[in-house]
Amino acid sequence: MKKLLLSTVLLLALSLSFTSCRDTKKGDSIEETLENAADDVQDAVDDAVDATEDAMDDAGDAIDDAVDATGEAVDSAVDAAGETMDKAADAVKKAGETAENKINEVKAEH
Repeated sequence: MKKLLLSTVLLLALSLSFTSCRDTKKGDSIEETLENAADDVQDAVDDAVDATEDAMDDAGDAIDDAVDATGEAVDSAVDAAGETMDKAADAVKKAGETAENKINEVKAEH
């Protein structure tokens, strides 16, 4: 019985010594892997935020450019319409003067 007890104690001591001296690299590598994954996720989020900010800036610039171009087009159209109206008014005035001159000529002949 003494041998059985001593053998059991020896086996327990050996099993505890082997399990307690286990290499903890796997535990460390899991922690490092999780930290690296967290860093990678943070980097990806930062890149996505930067890309979104750049896209929004580009969209804002495009909108500003479109507003400027539309304003210039409207100004050009207004200027062209004004010039056309001035030319039309001049043509009507000239036609009226020509008609008046013809009327005066006809009156003078009779």
